Amino acid sequence: MIVVRNTFTAKPGMAGKLAAQLKEMAGAMGGSFRILTDMTGDFNSVVFELEAENMAEFEARFQQYSTDPAVRAKMAGYTDLWTTGNRQIFQVVK
Repeated sequence: MIVVRNTFTAKPGMAGKLAAQLKEMAGAMGGSFRILTDMTGDFNSVVFELEAENMAEFEARFQQYSTDPAVRAKMAGYTDLWTTGNRQIFQVVK
């Protein structure tokens, strides 16, 4: 199993809106995910974490995001809400 963590630095005042939009998008895609916002550390941080069995499953989901009109509609304008971000992919050790 892998965990994919996408961390965004939202524009001031936009973290809640970004978190809500990511939650809607993730709900449309299905699967196991969670949205996190900062309590300490870097201000305006929004984290979108998802789990996948392997990289092939993650790539299939990413392809769905790229091509599914319903998912793309839910993400319209989200790039206006953040300034920078990064992605980390972790393997879960059992």
